[in-house]
Amino acid sequence: MKKITLLALLIPMVLSGCATRSVSNTEYYPGGYNGQGGDNPLYKGELSEFDVLGIDPGNEITEQDITAAASDRKERLSLRNGEPLLLIQSGAMIPELEMTERMGKYFLVSVFTGVPEHGEKADASYAKSLRFAAAKAGIDKILVYWGMMETETRDLATKDVSWVPILGWAIPDETQEIRIRLKIALVDVKSGQWEVFVPKVFENTAYSASLNREQSNQQQIAQLKSKVYQAAVESIIARFVR
Repeated sequence: MKKITLLALLIPMVLSGCATRSVSNTEYYPGGYNGQGGDNPLYKGELSEFDVLGIDPGNEITEQDITAAASDRKERLSLRNGEPLLLIQSGAMIPELEMTERMGKYFLVSVFTGVPEHGEKADASYAKSLRFAAAKAGIDKILVYWGMMETETRDLATKDVSWVPILGWAIPDETQEIRIRLKIALVDVKSGQWEVFVPKVFENTAYSASLNREQSNQQQIAQLKSKVYQAAVESIIARFVR
């Protein structure tokens, strides 16, 4: 019996669930994430790239427009140490504290809401509103970041082992793999010129039991976010600071 029990602890079972959600909506939902924000009343979706970059997908673009844009060669965007910067996290009322503090070591950071207020329809005028808000504050650059968290959950064989209930709650019976991807856009307030890039992607795996499922989930996300935000700031410095 002991050999069977040990084998059950070591052999993973089939995939039980996977989900994709925003880093602005990482609360734990025991019933599973439904893709619509679960029970989080503060999460109302994401800004789109069109919102931020000032591109109206509803407008017809001519070949002449493309030629003119291509011929208007611009210098690469850059940042200076200590420069004022408007920081926005898509989907969040304010950027997360860790990202704000890390960015604050290099720039004079002001924050702005990343909660969309206009429904699902993209509106290029929103980008002008962001640029106007930054201009009123004497800020020349806007940095917006989006975060996508991919989660894959697998049951361990211990899910099917009969244990005394109290004991079973403390035995790892589930493994969760999480991957976080960030997308970062830097926008020049005066010209509207922009640049978008994706920094290094991080992932990790954690085991949990019924007793500590929520705590394990939130700790795993927090640790992964810390690595992602640190790498993101390092990438921003390496890419833009001259």
